[in-house]
Amino acid sequence: MAGGWTRDGAVLDQIEDTVTDGVLTARARMPAGEGTPDCVECGEEIPMARRRALPGGRTCVHCQSGRDSRIVLAGINRRGSKDSQLR
Repeated sequence: MAGGWTRDGAVLDQIEDTVTDGVLTARARMPAGEGTPDCVECGEEIPMARRRALPGGRTCVHCQSGRDSRIVLAGINRRGSKDSQLR
């Protein structure tokens, strides 16, 4: 069901595009290449369980948590204004 000036299925297309963008962003953030046995930030040894779970990882859990907290996610607002949806 679409309303206003949109075609049928437009809302579903917006949802699918948002999910696709999220998946592509997550994949881009995944480490690639060969990992290191020691953290590149603090020098501590990366536990074997983490290296097995995340091949290509170069940081320990503590340092990666700090990196993740600094990430700013910016996206496209595909919803438009409420006024355009009510027409």
